Amino acid sequence: MSISRDRFEQLVADALDSIPSELGNKMSNVAVMVEERGDTDDILGLYQGVPLTKRGYYAGAFPDRITVYQDPICSRCQTEEQVVVSVRRTVIHEVGHHFGISDERLRELGW
Repeated sequence: MSISRDRFEQLVADALDSIPSELGNKMSNVAVMVEERGDTDDILGLYQGVPLTKRGYYAGAFPDRITVYQDPICSRCQTEEQVVVSVRRTVIHEVGHHFGISDERLRELGW
């Protein structure tokens, strides 16, 4: 599935907007980026940083980073609707890591 970078970035923004405000308001010092691909084609997103559950004194730290990879997501989808679902799932999964939730637990929860 081919989709423009602008459209993909809008889908990522929409996915972030879909997060309940009581959680979104607790996201702290995190930047969300879109890149074409990661180190391997099987990674759809990546969280880099210190999860909220592990932060102590945190003043002056660089922002945590959530990266969503466009090419691997689009290559797995046949329609834009599938891209929307995959982007949302990826964004929520990576936001889960920001909140300190492990991959195993996120899989159990369906993310």
